[in-house]
Amino acid sequence: MTDTETPPSTVLRDTPALEAGINQQREALSTLLAKPLARIAAQCGLVWPQRELLNQTLASALHELPYCMALYAMDTRGLQICDNVEHTGVHAEHYGRDRSERPYMRNAVPASGFLLSDAYLSLRARRPSITAIQVIRRDGVVVGFLGADFDLRDLPLTRRLYDEPRHWQQLRGDPAIRSTVFQQCRIDSEMDRRIDDVLYMLEALIVNHGVFQGTLHFSSSRATVWLVEDPFRYRLLDLAALVDPDICLVYPQRDYPGDALVPADQVRLVLQGFRDLRLGDETIYLRSGSLNIFNGMVALTFSCDGSHYMPYAEFLDHDMPFWLGR
Repeated sequence: MTDTETPPSTVLRDTPALEAGINQQREALSTLLAKPLARIAAQCGLVWPQRELLNQTLASALHELPYCMALYAMDTRGLQICDNVEHTGVHAEHYGRDRSERPYMRNAVPASGFLLSDAYLSLRARRPSITAIQVIRRDGVVVGFLGADFDLRDLPLTRRLYDEPRHWQQLRGDPAIRSTVFQQCRIDSEMDRRIDDVLYMLEALIVNHGVFQGTLHFSSSRATVWLVEDPFRYRLLDLAALVDPDICLVYPQRDYPGDALVPADQVRLVLQGFRDLRLGDETIYLRSGSLNIFNGMVALTFSCDGSHYMPYAEFLDHDMPFWLGR
């Protein structure tokens, strides 16, 4: 790492699939970087510890790592004994820098002599970055370390898209809202008073007009929808649009997607579930509900600011007494 780094986050990830995806990418990076760094470290060992010869060695080897931001060598105390060698040239201001307190220098290097750091944000560029460390030996004795800094956007990762898990997740919201939830009472919004018309229209848009995700914001009487033909832009619909059948004229007729995880005949049941959660209790009530037919997930946010994400079938399995804890 460079002197301008922010330490890796200590936030724990509670999604096993996400953790597995990150580990897969790290393994791919390790495979990509370990061999060339081992070769460069061996060359450094031959000229150790001469600053100018190390600079020349790293400059000659930099072409092996075209996506590397900087190469440098440190002694066993973590002191940099050569300059930063980058594609833009040799930068002497880093000579003599103490890197011993960097997180990767406090980790035990594996028997292979190669260590890949956790990703971090550099302070200068505020870019996600990563550092690889390779042990340098001379005559079989560890004399120092080779450091290589990388900007994650430059690395040839596999870039396989992470698959969002489809299981129930519950997230707590603002504690200030939760602490006063029993002091509040639902006030009918304009959407509440036209809720049946709204739900019929949203069902029509989803089943017959290419909307694959719709979110109802009950308190503010609006909806956001995403269409198959234009998935990168959402449409914001006010109540007047949501209860006007003419809106179907501006969304082309489209067959219901065959690869949707939510069957067309289940869309109405999900939306009716939103209605029950919105109107079923005056204290614990639904503030917003969302359905995505492709990933088959329902998202709910309640008056207590708690949120739930779950498969649509699991949502349909529960009735009002369950949600109200009765």
